[in-house]
Amino acid sequence: MGKPTAQGKKLSWWQMSCVGVGCIIGTGYFLGSSIVIEKAGYLILVAYFLAAIGTWIVYDALSNLTAKHPTKGSFRTYAKQAFGAWAGFSNGWVYWSSEMLIMGSQLTALALFAQFWFPSTPLWLNASVFASLGLLIIFIGVQLVEKMENVFGIMKIAAIVMFLAIGAAALLGWLDPKQEHVTVQVTSNDFFSGHAMGLWVALVYAFYAFGGIEVMGLMANELEDPKNAPKAGKVMLIVLTILYILSFIVVLKLIPIKSITQNESPFLTALTQFQLPWIPHVFNAILIIAGFSTMVASLYAVTTMLVTLAEENDAPAIFAKKSRKISLPAFGLTTLVVILSIGVALLLPENIFEYLTTAAGLMLLYNWMFILFSYRKLTQTTFKDKIKLVIGILLISTAVSGTLFDRISRAGFFVSLCFLLLIASATFFKMKRKQH
Repeated sequence: MGKPTAQGKKLSWWQMSCVGVGCIIGTGYFLGSSIVIEKAGYLILVAYFLAAIGTWIVYDALSNLTAKHPTKGSFRTYAKQAFGAWAGFSNGWVYWSSEMLIMGSQLTALALFAQFWFPSTPLWLNASVFASLGLLIIFIGVQLVEKMENVFGIMKIAAIVMFLAIGAAALLGWLDPKQEHVTVQVTSNDFFSGHAMGLWVALVYAFYAFGGIEVMGLMANELEDPKNAPKAGKVMLIVLTILYILSFIVVLKLIPIKSITQNESPFLTALTQFQLPWIPHVFNAILIIAGFSTMVASLYAVTTMLVTLAEENDAPAIFAKKSRKISLPAFGLTTLVVILSIGVALLLPENIFEYLTTAAGLMLLYNWMFILFSYRKLTQTTFKDKIKLVIGILLISTAVSGTLFDRISRAGFFVSLCFLLLIASATFFKMKRKQH
């Protein structure tokens, strides 16, 4: 995500809520929700509600920390202040890894969206086209994308509203007069059709759809009154959760769960059944434009984060060397990561989105867990705060452990574990060398 404000202007709390809604809605929702429906059925509504509570607790902790201790590095700096240099180093690399995996997940989602128009084109070829365009924008300069971010945010919300309007018309029988009126009411029988174990496994993907909340914590400094950051986050999450849950109810009422596949957005699957010649194409175009903007933002985040880590001696100094407003070594490493992502798409075309999304979601959750621990260490917490922290830690732990009970999710868990082990080893050797 780029800079939300221009020319140093401060945001009101409601403006920050609007920016947040636009920035957080992404491929994790538009495509990742298909995995949640596949695994949990109607329990997707519970999954997203629980994930919203967990996300709010993390955001509340981070925004309160930012209001009390305004600092450039945000959660990395708080981890350093709370637990020492090792925590700042490892947090930075965990976040870099999560952004890298998120970028791979978004790239795969874009390639899958393109297959709606070009079904015979291989996934890796679509991914290569989007990756080349994204890298070109980063190399030339990302300012244009930063300026367009608010427009992209409006487009994403417009896509959801358009889907809800068409879905409501379909449920009322307006699109097909022969179709009987379908009740939108969700009954207890609907919930019992899902599996509790499926809910447990799916929770990590529901959390992933709220990814980006940690960047919203950084934006607390952009508010006219930083003390309004918790209120802005609460409103933003309420709006997001309502949009998410309403859209899932419409999807579940329009099409049978068995027809939903993780290789296509459930919203597109629902729209294509109606004789609406241009609507699915418009919707898919919005998905691609919106997904491309978030992928470019992730590419930008991966590159600039590496520069920041190098400037703070937490990465090799070569990555801090800049020419033409960009670090060519950092850009080179980002390009290598993109090529590896395309290679993975070539070798593992089946379930690749699920593998990458699981690993990305888990790396994000590890970071969120550290935010909660830092908050506990750096602030005077009341009994109510401690209860919230326990609930947040339990929800995140449940989402992480749920990945062990599904074959594909388990692979993502072990990928995230490999990243953690690599980062832990690097942290150990760095701290050891510092002592000598």
